[in-house]
Amino acid sequence: MKLKLHAISGALALLTISTFWTGTVISEVSGNKDMIIWVKTAVLYGMIVLIPAMATAGATGAMLGKGWRLPQVAAKQRRMKIIAANGLLILLPSAVFLALRAQSHQFDTAFYLVQGVELVAGATNITLLIRNMKDGLALRARRLKRTAA
Repeated sequence: MKLKLHAISGALALLTISTFWTGTVISEVSGNKDMIIWVKTAVLYGMIVLIPAMATAGATGAMLGKGWRLPQVAAKQRRMKIIAANGLLILLPSAVFLALRAQSHQFDTAFYLVQGVELVAGATNITLLIRNMKDGLALRARRLKRTAA
């Protein structure tokens, strides 16, 4: 049960962050201010999905990895610390700032500077989550191979 919950919450977190990132890029490339406002507002409201998904993935991953001394488990734990710090210290505050600025039609240097930081931090988290997923799949395959033998 924990394994399925971990996989579902991790996949949901990755999908959510990827959707935020892609929506931001598409809205900016379009140049449509109404679309940018909508995306920035949706990203902020989307935190209602992302934060519990990330917390669940982290908690279940910690439970599943307890007692394992494999390099993949240690790497996943290190990456999750970076993902969590990145999310809490950069992405969440950026989402609030950008949504408020967009809703106020303040598309200024500060808006675009923070948006640039948000895109880099988001891409970093996407990359780290993908690497965690790959390691998780490898660990699962290893576990299945051991139980089949």
